[in-house]
Amino acid sequence: MRLTAVLLLLWGGVSFLPGWFAEEMNTIVFLGWPVGFYMAAQGALIVFLLIVWLYDRWMTRIERRYGMYNED
Repeated sequence: MRLTAVLLLLWGGVSFLPGWFAEEMNTIVFLGWPVGFYMAAQGALIVFLLIVWLYDRWMTRIERRYGMYNED
C-alpha cells in the first residue's frame, strides 16, 4: 500500500506541478527548450514509464517472496 501511495503522489506531482509552475519553469532552458515545455512533452512521459517499471519490479519481488510468482 505504501508503494502505491508513493507512486501515486509522484504521478500527481509530475502531472500537476509543471502546470502550476509553468511560468517559473519556462525561464530555465534545457537542451534548447524551456523546462516547462520539456516536462509537458517528454519529462512526464519518462517519469510515467519509470513509475510503471518500478511498480512491476516491486510487485514481482513481492510475489516471488511469498511464492505467488507465475511465469506463464
